[in-house]
Amino acid sequence: MNRVGFAEDEHFKITERPCEARIVAEVTDVQAAHLDYPGADRDDIVEDLHGHQVADPYRWLEDPADPRTEAWSAAQDELARTWLDALPGRDAAAQRMQSLLSAGSVSAPAWRAGRAFFTRREPGQEFPVLHVREPDGTERVLLDPAQLDPSGLTTLDTWSPSLEGDRLAYQISVGGDEESLLHVMDVATGEIIEGPIDRCRYSAISWLPGGTEYFYVRRLAPELVPEGEQQFHRRVWRHRVGADPDQDLLVHGEGLDHTYYYGTRVSRDGRWLVVEGSPGTARRDSVWIADLAEDGAVPNLRQVVDTSDGYRVGAWVERDGRLYVLTTLDAPRWRLCVADPARPEPANWTELIGEEPDSVLEAVRWFDSGDDDPELVVLRTRHAVSEVTLHDPATGRQTAEVPLPGTGQVTALNVVDEATDRDRDRLWIGWTDFATPPCVHAYSRDTGQTTVDRQAPGTAELPAVHTQQVTYRSLDGTPVRMFLLSQAAEPDRPRSVFMTGYGGFSLSREPGYTPSALAWVAAGGVWALPSLRGGGEEGEQWHLAGMREQKQHTFDDFHAAAQYLIDEGWTTSDQLAISGGSNGGLLVGAALTQRPELYRAVVCSAPLLDMVRYEQFLLGRTWNDEYGTADDPEELGWLLSYSPYHHVTEQTDYPSVLFTVFESDSRVDPNHARKMCAALQHATSSDPAKRPVLLRRETEVGHGARSVSRTVGLATDQLAFLAEATGLALD
Repeated sequence: MNRVGFAEDEHFKITERPCEARIVAEVTDVQAAHLDYPGADRDDIVEDLHGHQVADPYRWLEDPADPRTEAWSAAQDELARTWLDALPGRDAAAQRMQSLLSAGSVSAPAWRAGRAFFTRREPGQEFPVLHVREPDGTERVLLDPAQLDPSGLTTLDTWSPSLEGDRLAYQISVGGDEESLLHVMDVATGEIIEGPIDRCRYSAISWLPGGTEYFYVRRLAPELVPEGEQQFHRRVWRHRVGADPDQDLLVHGEGLDHTYYYGTRVSRDGRWLVVEGSPGTARRDSVWIADLAEDGAVPNLRQVVDTSDGYRVGAWVERDGRLYVLTTLDAPRWRLCVADPARPEPANWTELIGEEPDSVLEAVRWFDSGDDDPELVVLRTRHAVSEVTLHDPATGRQTAEVPLPGTGQVTALNVVDEATDRDRDRLWIGWTDFATPPCVHAYSRDTGQTTVDRQAPGTAELPAVHTQQVTYRSLDGTPVRMFLLSQAAEPDRPRSVFMTGYGGFSLSREPGYTPSALAWVAAGGVWALPSLRGGGEEGEQWHLAGMREQKQHTFDDFHAAAQYLIDEGWTTSDQLAISGGSNGGLLVGAALTQRPELYRAVVCSAPLLDMVRYEQFLLGRTWNDEYGTADDPEELGWLLSYSPYHHVTEQTDYPSVLFTVFESDSRVDPNHARKMCAALQHATSSDPAKRPVLLRRETEVGHGARSVSRTVGLATDQLAFLAEATGLALD
């Protein structure tokens, strides 16, 4: 569930509508009418699970091919569109989102033998386009998803140039399925050398010097695995470009848990291969290393760390020949160790850069300006805000601080390689913050200054936004930080608040360009993002404090954030809207069932909601280390204590709820939202014409990357829905 918008048409066009007075009249007519929810059978299904009597009246909605499900879904589509299309402020929201997204984006360059590879999205483009800048400064397009597929259904998942910069491995997926078909291109000619190679979802590409071979990850063929396990059984392979992938050399993965994910890294000189792995999304890592100089095409992998050790590790062999290890061993906020790759075991690790008490060590890069005085670039986040420093690789001592533009997020740290003659003293920094579209800054080691290298290519009318980070206390007294975006530093009166969050899988929500937040603030609202336990904003202990039997801490932190905003005068419960997706959908699902009186409106997107049966669908079984499993009596108790679907109670005054789901989602099954929607429509005592429960569906789009037009379409519906409920005028 990695980090993570959406419209109906390939090219977004603002539909002409009647004047605003007509729209208001239409909404008034809709609200005055009786709103009938589609009928949904309530089956008498009650199971005895470890002594718990667990009802599941809408299990039939798990099957999308059931005629009842098809008819019910079609009726929900009509109901949702009737309501959403009549909301006031839609045109203003769409125009504002379109304007904010027209700023575009540009990524920091990845350097290979003098060539710079980067993505850029110009105004009017649906997706970022991959470019190459030649040593003479000329630029050209390498991959444009819109040219690959004018329908807008194809996305570029990831890309990796060879060390020599003459070949490019890239992966694309179609219709939101995230299946990542692997191709290799000749960079000079644009010719496709090989591909597609299927079953490469979540595969790293690790090139060997020379560009004729690489290591990668591919699932076994469907006919070789048990039914229902086709999305699992990954293996690490060694592949020669142009060869039949079915004849690749099996490197690793046989005999390990079928849910394992793998990552691969090859040292710059091609001598060392490091393989990292973990079962599902468990934050417990295994690491293996092999000396590729030894005889034999199949590397002899030596295990360094086992998942049973219970800590996290990222390892690679750097240009100085040492094994570098980022780890949470004895350091929940991470530390950096080094070792001889021939003696890689933890007993031989030497700490180079230690843990800090109030920041998280995120990444380390080698920075060699060619003057025999290399340094390490170290990225930390302090309460989710990026900081960059330089360090001596021999001692770990900090030598300099890299100036950054402000309170924001470093998205990339890139340096030139040995084959590049110029710009050896420069560090390219991918940068964004809440009000800055993704852009590139460059730090000069000679001057010690950071300057803008590439702005986002478009222009957008950015509203005046005040950004601050506040601290509040959760239910158990734990201090929690929260970002606030508003037009003023202090509340002048209660306003409509849009609060979102995530709180899971050790993922951090950091400052990043957020058009929907800017649109909300431009209309006079306040946008809030608390750093909830379960996330990684304060290190691995912060994550552990919001997972498994402690998951309730995540929800308590969210409720406490809402109460803080009310107590401080920013809002009232009648003006408080919440939104979340994926694990964040679980968050707002639990919020609305635990504290329905606290929230006025909810957007729940691609959510997990039935926590008893979540493991039985799509990638669900890979998340049981995070949540627990219903197969274990104790862990079932954890899940039942908050599972939103099982906490819907009849005759409760629930807030307005909009579920948004994507039929091609291959991570979270849309049946979670279907079942929860039916349960809420049956149970709520709220007037449906004032507090509706709606389900918005999209087809041919999934959990991950989406086009700009789809982003505008979904954001328009979400913003208009929440604004109408909380009394915010979007125009």
